[in-house]
Amino acid sequence: MSIIVQKFGGTSVADTNKIREAARKAIRAKQRGNQVVMVVSAMGKETDKLIALAHELMEHPDSREMDMLMSTGEQVTISLMAIALKSLGEDAVSMTAAQIGIKTDNSHLKARIKSISTERMQKALDSGKIVIAAGFQGINDEGNITTLGRGGSDTTAVALAAALGAKECEIYTDVDGVYTTDPRLLPEARKVTRIAYDEMLELASLGAGVMHSRSIEFAKKFGVAVHVRSSFSDTEGSLIVAEPESLAATVCGLALAKKESRLTILDVPDQQGIAMQIFERMAEAKIATDMIVQSVGSDGLTDISFTVPELDRQTALEVLRKASNEIGAGGVEYEDDVTKISAVGLGMAEQSGVAHRMFRALSDSGVNIKMITTSEIKISALIEKEKAGDALRALHKAFGLEKLAVLPNGKSGNVNAKKSAKRGLSQGQTMQTPAEVLARHKSVSNFGMEDILIERVSLDQKQASVTLSALPDKPGVAATIFEMIASEGILVDMIVQSNGDGQVASFTFTVLRNNLRTTLSVCEKINKKLGGRITVTNHPAIAKLTLRGTGLRSHTGLAYRMFKTLHDGKINVNVISTSEVCVSVVVDDEQGEKGKKLLETEFKNELL
Repeated sequence: MSIIVQKFGGTSVADTNKIREAARKAIRAKQRGNQVVMVVSAMGKETDKLIALAHELMEHPDSREMDMLMSTGEQVTISLMAIALKSLGEDAVSMTAAQIGIKTDNSHLKARIKSISTERMQKALDSGKIVIAAGFQGINDEGNITTLGRGGSDTTAVALAAALGAKECEIYTDVDGVYTTDPRLLPEARKVTRIAYDEMLELASLGAGVMHSRSIEFAKKFGVAVHVRSSFSDTEGSLIVAEPESLAATVCGLALAKKESRLTILDVPDQQGIAMQIFERMAEAKIATDMIVQSVGSDGLTDISFTVPELDRQTALEVLRKASNEIGAGGVEYEDDVTKISAVGLGMAEQSGVAHRMFRALSDSGVNIKMITTSEIKISALIEKEKAGDALRALHKAFGLEKLAVLPNGKSGNVNAKKSAKRGLSQGQTMQTPAEVLARHKSVSNFGMEDILIERVSLDQKQASVTLSALPDKPGVAATIFEMIASEGILVDMIVQSNGDGQVASFTFTVLRNNLRTTLSVCEKINKKLGGRITVTNHPAIAKLTLRGTGLRSHTGLAYRMFKTLHDGKINVNVISTSEVCVSVVVDDEQGEKGKKLLETEFKNELL
């Protein structure tokens, strides 16, 4: 008999009427021949109320006691849900995380799941009961209650689905699926029928609020099909699975991260291990960083910029100022009035021209770009917060997201083996089944279900890098550069923009080595077009090292481990680019093979 896991968030269980309606959905799923596990959140804003009560008593309450307090909200809901099911004639049993056996690490407020016992749940299911599990919580090795942090009930639901080998995990929420962008901000946003794990991972981490990235990490790692549906209707929602809706589309969706801060540590000595020291401190403070950009060094100095959630800005500043003094850097700057806008799509790996289309659309809307980072399936630009709405509308229209893209034969397109390989699997490698992944976890001592999973460590030694410095920092510059390069049929891989301070900016990008001469010729034309003051430098042979996997951003220590491994091997990192599913660095060409072997050794326990 198939198992279905159904998750109901706070708005879906906000009162007894909604609890009763959720119970009816579970009963209907059981009547269709399924065993059913429900995962529920606290009612409505109950968790917020509990937090407010604690802060009335103490400005910084103890994290252990906060976990004890916040976990009570879910305990109320599971009991009421069991009562509702029994009132409708259905047998049910409520279980806390401790009763189930959801074991976590010893962190409070942001605990990670290590293992889940299925014996008690399966016994109840086999006896005909609907199991109601408390979301958001776990228990550590010392017997203390822990909570999983933001989006914790989503994480619980998908983790239970993985552990039980469920057919599907249904996420019931106040929206009826995943949209091309937030429909509250853009009415023409379109609901997608299907979205790939990697696409949803990027969108979730970049500000799309419908799912939390940690839950999608579980889904991808264990092959769980996630169905995002409305709590208030029976309409079909959106499936999150391995294959996208259409590979004909270069972009599947847009995300806005509104509450971001940009931090820059200036005039950093361009030496081995400096980046490692900086991100070691950020990892110790458990601050997640994004859009990490290290500009190409000049006169022995470089700048390192990155974004953090606005709530973490003050802590990050304190960490960076201390680090700046220790390494002899030139100081720290920050900017709060910024928004990160990102275009995401698996089709980017197969089609060219996405970057200059994005930059041109922003330019035509009068939007200036402060920073740029790219990955295989994502382009992120940091812009002024007040321009966010204009940027969102312009990009949605530019990529035709209001309609489903189709191939010339009229079909939306399927993922073939070749394209799957390009998305992260080595030649001849196949994705493991949930059972195989679970078995592998159990075979590795102290390896937790939520630990990092590395799909591959790759080395690309076919590229050269070009840096354009002293560019005018104004709308249209990025569009002009990459339109002129694209017009020559040159494919660009990594793009990094830094130092957008309102006066000058710099771009570093990579191209195939056999295109370098043509690229430099185009750069001379760009220089003339933009006033003749640009400095053009290049490295004719570079090595690009990439970690690709799951959980790369949410595990705050990964960048540090990568930089430390290279530092210990006396390899200097020249350029950095990050995303949710990959971290890439550029090093000297002759250090490429050595760097790959070092990273494979460092991450051997996490490699597929």
